[in-house]
Amino acid sequence: MQILSVTDFSRFDRRYQPSADVAQTVGEVIDAVRRRGDAALLEFTAKFDRARFSSPRDLVVQPAEFEAAQVRVEAEVRAAIRASLENVTAFAERSKRRDWTSTNAQGAEVGEVFQPFDRVGMYVPGGTAPLVSTVNMTVGIARAAGCRSIVVCTPPGPDGSINPAMLHALQAAGATEVWKLGGAQAIAALALGTETLRPVQKIFGPGNAYVMEAKRQVFGAVAVDLLPGPSEVLVLADDSANPAWIAADLLAQAEHGGDSVAILVSDSQRVLDEVVTEIEHQASSLSRQAPLRAVLEKNCTLVKVESMEEGVNLTNAFAPEHLSLVSRRESELLPLIRTAGAIFVGPYSPVAAGDFLCGPSHELPTGGACKGFAGLTVDQFQRRTSIVRLNREALALSLPVIEAFARIEGLDAHGRSASIRLS
Repeated sequence: MQILSVTDFSRFDRRYQPSADVAQTVGEVIDAVRRRGDAALLEFTAKFDRARFSSPRDLVVQPAEFEAAQVRVEAEVRAAIRASLENVTAFAERSKRRDWTSTNAQGAEVGEVFQPFDRVGMYVPGGTAPLVSTVNMTVGIARAAGCRSIVVCTPPGPDGSINPAMLHALQAAGATEVWKLGGAQAIAALALGTETLRPVQKIFGPGNAYVMEAKRQVFGAVAVDLLPGPSEVLVLADDSANPAWIAADLLAQAEHGGDSVAILVSDSQRVLDEVVTEIEHQASSLSRQAPLRAVLEKNCTLVKVESMEEGVNLTNAFAPEHLSLVSRRESELLPLIRTAGAIFVGPYSPVAAGDFLCGPSHELPTGGACKGFAGLTVDQFQRRTSIVRLNREALALSLPVIEAFARIEGLDAHGRSASIRLS
């Protein structure tokens, strides 16, 4: 953890670039799944997740496993999952694209229809911190969009089981198939299919660098939503901020471990100094010490800027997944921020509220990908199709323009395809 004073923000200007080593490893995994199908899935699950299955059908969660999970999930957890799902569903319903029609200047009827994808694939991270909330933020939105087949891959524990709360959430949110698969091999299976897993039309969900790279490599064979990798937060705060609350927000992201990133940008030296003290004080009482300390040592940075406007410039260069904006000038600064995945405004808006409950999906682009990607929304589960209908009168009015373009582009058959209908 270090405090920097910078005026050149180029070091913070990120654009996602895959690691050559990660790209090669992922490419080999995808090729193996393409060539060997189920056999490769069983091999990689044993190698990477230390879970051994004798048959590919054992990778599929069975009804009895869902039933057993229900009795192991306490009422408080079930209520929390239900409250989150209700908010996510309500937000998705308001965000759905609706069909529309209009008439253009020549009298042609034009419009769009929005239909849900029939078969979609979700990746839900497991491991040491199974992201149960991600189920609502992906599967729940797919169901709200009207997707009929929702296939989920989530890595199993070494004993071959899935966290009971995860299974409860998957069933409540509307998953139609659940597979005990993690990593790049899960993405490859969803994209390419195997003997037992039918391929999907589009893949959604966050993951580590290998999962994100796999999504990048299968793009084209299948559609993908965005590139959400290790979690990150940037807090932009002035001297009105509470240092203890800022420290808590930074630690909340740091406990994800791995390549997670936590940054504070402030024009107040006092706030920066007090946040350092608070981080050390609060961190000692948290449970995930090993991943927490690794992030604090490697990926936690505090930056002193001369003004909040400079802080906004740094934020736009960095393009954070989560931005926490705490300033007495928030209404003035908010419109200047162009590249954040999600913005949490004011001192009483912890990122955790968005992670678990508020309604918008917490699946957001990372690694600078916010410059070109938005977070997951329900319309990404809808296939857009344009509709065009002309009658004779509308075609007659359109013909001069059609023939002009056909002549300019040297495509006389195009012009003839329109004029022959009126001759």
